Amino acid sequence: MPLLHLRFALLACLAASALSPVQAASSAPATATAPAPKAAKAVEPALTWRDVTTWGVEGRGFGELERMRWFDRFPAEAKGKVTDAVWNLSRDSAGMMVRFKTDAKTIWAHYTLLKENLASANMTRIGASGLDLYARDDRGLWRWVGVARPDQKIVRQEIVGGLAPGYREYAVYLPLYNGIEALAFGVPPGARFETLAPREEKPIVFYGTSITHGASASRPGMVHTAILGRRFDRPVINLGFSGNGRMDTAVGDLLIKIDAAVYVIDCLPNMGAADVRLKCLPLVAQLRAARPTTPILLVEDRRNTNSWILPIRDQHHTDNHAALRECWATLQKEGVTGIYYLNGDDLLGADAEAATDGSHPNDLGFVRQADLFEPVLRAALGRAR
Repeated sequence: MPLLHLRFALLACLAASALSPVQAASSAPATATAPAPKAAKAVEPALTWRDVTTWGVEGRGFGELERMRWFDRFPAEAKGKVTDAVWNLSRDSAGMMVRFKTDAKTIWAHYTLLKENLASANMTRIGASGLDLYARDDRGLWRWVGVARPDQKIVRQEIVGGLAPGYREYAVYLPLYNGIEALAFGVPPGARFETLAPREEKPIVFYGTSITHGASASRPGMVHTAILGRRFDRPVINLGFSGNGRMDTAVGDLLIKIDAAVYVIDCLPNMGAADVRLKCLPLVAQLRAARPTTPILLVEDRRNTNSWILPIRDQHHTDNHAALRECWATLQKEGVTGIYYLNGDDLLGADAEAATDGSHPNDLGFVRQADLFEPVLRAALGRAR
């Protein structure tokens, strides 16, 4: 027996001997079952590796404007201007995407994560720290293909193998609640591989909370921002900051540097009614002064899926909605154009099934949100043309 296995066996025996007879009896299963075998890892074949920094990442809003790390969402100059919490969260790669074409039958990833912690109470390792692979089908539609399943900070594994023959476009969504230090994709040496630079269309820019950030999507491509990016087939920039989306002027200073197709302001889950009244109009004025014609979508707070039975929480949502509607009415009265509005009551549906913890959407909740965002954004994008 190898020495390492022997150590584990001895530790297991010592732990068992420490149990009292009652504990031992109560902890023993009625019927002994063999432990489930671990899935065998793919044996790495000969691969040619491509470093993503040689061709570009979509969803970086400041790459051409400011000095910044490759997989951060804010430039280095933002440190000390935004709050420390927002700065630290901006190191997460939420919303970023890499595109390429290949005819490879297997696709591997080799990446180094920023943080050791791979998951959280309401985020899986795949959602928080994994990669999420999509491909265009024969109709040109994006469809899911596979994920990287991180088990340590440095990940080197097959995302998918046994792919059907064909030269097609792929997109890989980066981790939602972790950052990236380095990233490369590997395909067999004989496979074609074409890098695709980030698209130059104006992006839809989302500024929001943990929900925008991606909690609690099962994988990075299931956030409503990513779903909408696929539906519109255009770039998206995700500036969601868990617990810290608060209509801050310092974030507004960064937003105006992005030539957006639409600004989506979805901060109410981190705010109260008084803060909404205090900060919404100044943020809109800040955006409108710098970008006079860019549409702005104001989004009401979703209602928690259990607020139907929690009166105080339900009243909080009602008060938030009323405060944002007051701001919207003021903007209309003042003749500010290009302002759109999305009611929050139905963002997660009415059956209480669309969240993991009452607050953060599950995948069903994110699809429902995307369904309600889509027509309003289509109207806004139509106006922007």
